[in-house]
Amino acid sequence: MYICIMKRKIEQHLIAWKEKKNRMPLILNGARQVGKTYILKYFGASNFIDTLYINLEVQIQIAQYFDDHVAPDKVISYLEIVFGKKINSDETLIIFDEIQSCPKALLSLKAFCENAPEYYVVAAGSLLGVAINRENISFPVGKVDELTLYPLDFEEFLWAKGLEQLSLKIKDNYFTNLPLEKSLHSLALETLNYYFVVGGMPACVSRFVENNSYFDAVEVQFNILNEYTADMSKYATGSQAVKIRASFDSIPVQIAKENKKFQYKIVQRGGTATIFGESIDWLSYAGIAYKCEKISHGYIPIKAYRDLSDFKLYMSDVGLLVAKSGYPAQNLLSDYEENSTFKGAIVENYVAQAFVANGHSLLYWKNENTAELDFVIQKGNQVVPIEVKSGTRTKSTSFNIFMKKYNVTEGIRLSQKNFGLENGIKSVPLYAAWCV
Repeated sequence: MYICIMKRKIEQHLIAWKEKKNRMPLILNGARQVGKTYILKYFGASNFIDTLYINLEVQIQIAQYFDDHVAPDKVISYLEIVFGKKINSDETLIIFDEIQSCPKALLSLKAFCENAPEYYVVAAGSLLGVAINRENISFPVGKVDELTLYPLDFEEFLWAKGLEQLSLKIKDNYFTNLPLEKSLHSLALETLNYYFVVGGMPACVSRFVENNSYFDAVEVQFNILNEYTADMSKYATGSQAVKIRASFDSIPVQIAKENKKFQYKIVQRGGTATIFGESIDWLSYAGIAYKCEKISHGYIPIKAYRDLSDFKLYMSDVGLLVAKSGYPAQNLLSDYEENSTFKGAIVENYVAQAFVANGHSLLYWKNENTAELDFVIQKGNQVVPIEVKSGTRTKSTSFNIFMKKYNVTEGIRLSQKNFGLENGIKSVPLYAAWCV
């Protein structure tokens, strides 16, 4: 797959890691096809004289060497022989890709941290979380730095489309609460509709930007979904793989319901947490699904009031959700304001994706009656309720109930409406979800 050069926010975090005084080996987490390999190679080419790339899933001989040797001096000496060149600690970036396939290579990161911290070593693994939890692989806790790469958020999508000035304007107006000019507001909403269809997987964005056709992006989306399914068979036992696929396939059905709470009986008649709980965990560890857990109270700290048995499950990329569900792209690309439960679910999934990329825990609130809020986040000592609307109709009883019950002074409503502030409720256009 061809991937055009595109600006990613994580580049600044990688540079900060390089310049860090007490730097440790870095693990870059993230689901398959979010661009980990590309961004690490690009980082190496832009910031180092030389880059040594090792795919431990493909270069079996190197992976086998780790079975008997994890000491940095031996590893470096061996790699110099294999690649036929000198590895200078201050000039070379060493990349161990697909490290989940080689547990001893993961163990070697601890040795690099303790005995050879001068070397720049990064590791990436699409299914590292799955491997650690499934096979009880020893993780070098406290001996590595970690970052996570997600699909492109909408701001990065704007950059890829050459609309960086628009993204700056959106950010400015988010903080001032001033409405965006009507023409820019319309352009941002139109571009967001394309993002719903294309999503943020780099290869899909690349195809869309290069050819200005979402049909090409959809082809790539199905390839990625097939890869996810293949991973389920490769990294799980036969019976477990069937359950994982069934749970994954049920996500569009789950969030199409009026009550979006995940129900195991929808995966399979008679399904329970005992039967499918591990499958949900697998999807979370693989980074291809996000859990949004229910909270019963709006008190600080909000995480303390989670109901772990009650959750919604979103896909990690809104474009993959649209492709998997078969929702008509023309319904998203038109100006028609459709009162569709599933369109609302797509928008909600998009917001969840933006919040995860911004480091927010996904939580929603529901009281003992019928009042429900899509998301609740904590900013310092403030609890912020967030409501998501797919159109411009924004009246909500639940919002008012929550704010009054917990004496909340600030709330955010995401919709197609322009920026504004009224009665403590901040109106934020959907295209600015990445600003929250």
